[in-house]
Amino acid sequence: MDDGFLMEVCVDSVESAVNAERGGAGRIELCAGLVEGGTTPSMGLLQVVKQCVRVPVFVMIRPRGGDFLYSDREVEVMKADIRLAKLHGADGLVFGALTEDGRIDTELCTALLAVCRPLPVTFHRAFDMVHDPLVALETLISLGFERVLTSGCDSSALEGLSLIKRLAEQVRVCCAPLGGGITERNLQRILEGSTASEFHCSARSARDSGMKFRNPNVAMGASFSAPEYSIKVADVAKVRTLNAIAKNIL
Repeated sequence: MDDGFLMEVCVDSVESAVNAERGGAGRIELCAGLVEGGTTPSMGLLQVVKQCVRVPVFVMIRPRGGDFLYSDREVEVMKADIRLAKLHGADGLVFGALTEDGRIDTELCTALLAVCRPLPVTFHRAFDMVHDPLVALETLISLGFERVLTSGCDSSALEGLSLIKRLAEQVRVCCAPLGGGITERNLQRILEGSTASEFHCSARSARDSGMKFRNPNVAMGASFSAPEYSIKVADVAKVRTLNAIAKNIL
């Protein structure tokens, strides 16, 4: 924590992790599949990132994209990934789980928290899919989550600002970092309109691939997938700008 706030940057590569730290990030959320909102990264990625940065690295535990209603086998994957992440140096874990009616899955969360301890745990933006966010926040506090990542149950933290204010009034023992659609253009309005001491962003820019030979007829994913010859990485300048905006406000 520096100057009353902490900036967390979500990353999916070693380059992005290094750039985030260089730009002033106080914590990294390490993921794969950011286009799906983040999934569990490889343990190889975690190992190398831990060798390259000094800031805390929190590891996403999410076995797939899509909803947050998990099968018994997916739960076993999550537990195994938590144990491996702890073994390979994770400083914290990030997960979320809901019931079919949009409530916090207290039984599953309790079981996963037990595997995570003694590391701190963030409940991720599964929170933004709950039926009743005020009740959900009380549940997460009682379960022992250290923080809850939210955009105020809207498409971005700016649109969800009114709910974020209500949640902030309710928070007593857990931190609610802001996340979702945060950019240089809206960060000041979001921070001035909330009492958050943390915010979460990706701060990425597209970087052209170094490939000289390119086959335009083949794509490695579905038709909506990202271009094969463009890579999105955390942008040092963007991270520094967001950091400077937050310092000026807080």
